[in-house]
Amino acid sequence: MSLTPSNMLPLGTTAPDFILPDAVSSKMCSLIDLKGDKGTVIMFLSNHCPFVKHVNEEIVRVANDYRVSGFGFIAIMSNDVKNYPQDHPDLMLTTARKYHYPFPYLFDETQRVAKAYDAACTPDFYLFNSELKLIYRGQLDNSRPGNGIPANGRDLREALDAVLSNSKVPEPQKPSIGCNIKWK
Repeated sequence: MSLTPSNMLPLGTTAPDFILPDAVSSKMCSLIDLKGDKGTVIMFLSNHCPFVKHVNEEIVRVANDYRVSGFGFIAIMSNDVKNYPQDHPDLMLTTARKYHYPFPYLFDETQRVAKAYDAACTPDFYLFNSELKLIYRGQLDNSRPGNGIPANGRDLREALDAVLSNSKVPEPQKPSIGCNIKWK
């Protein structure tokens, strides 16, 4: 298991648009269709990464807590499924059902979306405001497999709360750390 940090896309970057298939509904989904009125969280996840497995339940709690406030949540899986078959879309569906994902789980087969977002690891989190400008990127919280810190979503929750209170997103923003995206 390699430890790869986020690349930390520059704040203010406009969210690159996309149209990708949802592994759950089999529908094609675009950023514009899925974005939230208050803001949008885009998460790069994978089925097999132990870092994602460690925080999956907290990701679902955060999404359930904030979707009702007008935030959109979108998960994207960009790994090479030929060399990492455990990330195949059929297994994405299994993962989404197991954890009751309340958001679409999109398959980025060409990896163009991951490259457009400069995603480096799973999990990797991006929060865009209502105008789709990047205001937060980095970690969910300080929890990692084996470090004894429970997952609570603190960093992402603080950024979401800042949007709700019309205040500045807290600094510093720490990179996420996880498995590297499996490039073709």
